[in-house]
Amino acid sequence: MSELPKYTQDGQVVTLAFKQPLRLTVLTPTIVQVFVDRGDQGASYAIEGTKAQTTPYTFQDAGDHYELATSALIVRVDADKHVDVTDAAGHPLITDYRGDRVILDKGVDKVHQRLVEAEGHTVQKATVKSDTGYYEVVKSLAPDEHFYGLGDKTGYLDKRGFEYDNWNADNTEPQLEILPNLYKSIPVMLGLKNGHPYGMFFDNPYKSHFDMGKESAHYYFYSAVDGNVNYYVLGGNSLKDVVANYTYLTGRTPLPQEWTLGYQQSRWGYSASQQEVQEIADNLKKYDLPCDAIHFDVDYMDGYRVFTWDKQKFDGDPKGFVAKLKKRGIKVIPIIDPGVKQDPDYSVYAEGVKKGYFVKTPDGKVYINKVWPGNSAFPDFGRPEVRQWWSKNGQFLTDMGAAGIWIDMNEPASFEGEIPQDVVFSDQDRPSTHKKMHNVYGHNMAKATYDGLKAQQGKRPYVITRAAYAGTQKYATVWTGDNRSMWPHIQMMVPQLCNLGMSGFSFIGTDIGGFASDTNPELLTRWIEAAIFSPLLRNHAAMGTRRQEPWVFGEPTLSIYRKYLKLRYHLIPYLYDLFHQETQTGLPIMRPLVLNDDTDERVRNLNDEFMVGNDLLVAPVLHPATTKRLVYLPAGDWIDFWNGQEVAGHQDVIADAPLDKLPLYVRANTLLPWGPTVDHVADQPLTAMTFKLYGDHGSTQHYQDDGQDFKYQQGEYNLYDVRVAGQRVSVQLTHHGYAPVYHQITVELADRQVTLVYDAASETYQAK
Repeated sequence: MSELPKYTQDGQVVTLAFKQPLRLTVLTPTIVQVFVDRGDQGASYAIEGTKAQTTPYTFQDAGDHYELATSALIVRVDADKHVDVTDAAGHPLITDYRGDRVILDKGVDKVHQRLVEAEGHTVQKATVKSDTGYYEVVKSLAPDEHFYGLGDKTGYLDKRGFEYDNWNADNTEPQLEILPNLYKSIPVMLGLKNGHPYGMFFDNPYKSHFDMGKESAHYYFYSAVDGNVNYYVLGGNSLKDVVANYTYLTGRTPLPQEWTLGYQQSRWGYSASQQEVQEIADNLKKYDLPCDAIHFDVDYMDGYRVFTWDKQKFDGDPKGFVAKLKKRGIKVIPIIDPGVKQDPDYSVYAEGVKKGYFVKTPDGKVYINKVWPGNSAFPDFGRPEVRQWWSKNGQFLTDMGAAGIWIDMNEPASFEGEIPQDVVFSDQDRPSTHKKMHNVYGHNMAKATYDGLKAQQGKRPYVITRAAYAGTQKYATVWTGDNRSMWPHIQMMVPQLCNLGMSGFSFIGTDIGGFASDTNPELLTRWIEAAIFSPLLRNHAAMGTRRQEPWVFGEPTLSIYRKYLKLRYHLIPYLYDLFHQETQTGLPIMRPLVLNDDTDERVRNLNDEFMVGNDLLVAPVLHPATTKRLVYLPAGDWIDFWNGQEVAGHQDVIADAPLDKLPLYVRANTLLPWGPTVDHVADQPLTAMTFKLYGDHGSTQHYQDDGQDFKYQQGEYNLYDVRVAGQRVSVQLTHHGYAPVYHQITVELADRQVTLVYDAASETYQAK
């Protein structure tokens, strides 16, 4: 057997002197970095700032291996460079596989492959070692092991048995469970091994591959085409702890402006004329549909030139029109793409060329590909100077009255083939290539857009991005991209959004009704029900598809749609409370049941239910012609939201689900904040709040601030402790940093309601 290498210790860093040195860095008791330098000197794009905390640990020679131990994790490294991790109790979490990989046999020889292909089918090539031969990390797979995370990959909640690529792509194929990659690369995986939770975050922006046990039932592996071996072991007593550790490392979704939790209406084509946008706004009012924003797709621009507005389409005064919409409570969110039209008379292009802000071919020329404007150049967002330039250009949109910015096509997508990997991009201030910077292109564009909005508006920026990398949650809301109006896509929505949430992205949504293809009344109805608690609530569709505004299909679609929009607005205070909690814990608003209780085996691959926080269970109907469905209720007592009936948990129940009903359950003894009936989220603070009790007692901590700016970070917020115990209802203002308070708080009980009024002199609430 080989001898153990020598080692050095420097604070919380232990370096083992293998031929390629292996470095273990203790960041916290539950986070340890494993690193092998393979020549890439770039800094992390996902992790900002110093994350290491002073952490006691031990490191010792255990004879045939070294052992690094914190209070939560034990990392063992042997002479053959195997890295094994257990929790403090010795339960295996991550174990290097000692055998050889066995290439998956597709069962097709060359002769039969030609026959299969002649019939028009594609035969996938067998996986080759490391996919590229660069490096791979292969770990043993237990019979009882489940995988989560990986961003918004298609398919099911449990990713075991599937394989995926991390390479951002605008893939126009129907997004089905076998699709290897989409718009985002979030290389974090969470596992439950024999019931014991862990996570691994591979911080490498190069193209990489996850095989989650598809090739073999004995191992899973990660491989990359370039870059360093750089992964973080994430421990914790529960999956919640693992998510909290991951979001501590890569950042947490910041508190959004409250209005962004309102309904948003969109369609590619609205902004082709002011008249059409006006008609949409008028119909929202006419049909009593609350709404906070209308999105403008690429049509509003002058010839698809970014940072322009076609005034002819808006009666010569788009700024005035945007202001009129704002007075009605409807904000405008314009889209912006990275492609800058190649036009020497266009100031953005001319300045970018003059200052060298665009990516270049290896021989130093501006690289050109086609997107919406035709021939276009691509900003080199890896450079800080270019990000600052892009941020300042955003002033044009904020001056026009834009309330936020929607960024798209930033994988980056291109119409004339993928950008070659040797095209010269920047990695901060050093030259790099598209090969490395591709997966962080959208991330850097989101950061630039966020920084610009923050400087120009002084409010919490509202940025929506299609492409992302780990850590983008600090800067942008995301949606799952160009889905389709088909039942498999509403079914896939639940696990997609739940896995995004466990991957650090809390502000998430899908295109309600489907972006491509043609929706129908039943599908649209079930979609608004299923999506009503997704933080981003946007109906969006492609030009050329059937219209899918809620009034298009008449009744009963319109009334049901209205019913759920009004429910959403009543519960925006609850969602806002959850976002406040998320800034402290990193836990998402929309969660798979397994995140709330990873000890329950029934929920480890439950794909058609989800939780909103800890206390609201949603069981949407995801199949056509369905009026009843089986709902699994986890441990505890639950109350049917619609009829108040109490149901014991840890069992399956049959729920009635006619077209107008979303099966919805509240954990017994829960207090839910209940906002007023409104057309939109007002800029002015509410003067009263209602809380509804489900059960016979309960308590909640409710958060309030101005819903717009960053003053809450200096303590300008209020916290209310609302309690019902027996016949007593009490409200305490436990933190009073925001001047406006609720003058009145009403608590609705099963048999009565209690109203308390604020007494400014004593800063207490007294029964009315």
